[in-house]
Amino acid sequence: MLAKASVFATAYLVLAATATPYKKQLPLAQVITRCTAPNTAALTFTAIIVNFQDPPSLSTRFTFFLADECIYNADEIKRVRYAFDKGHQVASHTWAHKDLTTLTWDEIHDEMWKVELALSRIVGVVPAFMRPPYGNYNDLVRQASEVRGQKLVLWDFDSEDSIGATPAQSEANYDNLIDEQPDTILALNHETIGRPFELRQGSNN
Repeated sequence: MLAKASVFATAYLVLAATATPYKKQLPLAQVITRCTAPNTAALTFTAIIVNFQDPPSLSTRFTFFLADECIYNADEIKRVRYAFDKGHQVASHTWAHKDLTTLTWDEIHDEMWKVELALSRIVGVVPAFMRPPYGNYNDLVRQASEVRGQKLVLWDFDSEDSIGATPAQSEANYDNLIDEQPDTILALNHETIGRPFELRQGSNN
């Protein structure tokens, strides 16, 4: 009986070990924290596309990190397709905005897969980039991202719109940043409901 119990315990430990990819030496996805090309500004938006207004006279292209079941809303599908057809990039912010560092290997993959499935259904592509919720990641998240062929994208400037900044305040934050004359900008923005983003002609883009 003890021998059988020992065999069972050994088998359980082997299965547990093989179910924990974090302990394996899997490659890690790249983490992008800033633009690498001089004199470049990357304007990125996190969450859904609410009141996006494509600048008619500018060649600027944005990146939208999309999330959750709202992406299947009929109006949101139209906006995602519109942005994509205009040449803007669609990427992943994972499905339910969970802190990925608190999830298991399978849960991380599930969060990423659901957005991949949605974008493949709506515009026929899977994302090449993922912005982890709260900017939180660990090696397990990086391993899962590498397996799924996605790079992680963070930011080096926050417009603060997600913590209550008005459009005027966010604009002032941008003005202050531009006054510092940074070599590059990787900006974090959120389109808040009822506040359409408008890019001013002549702004640093």
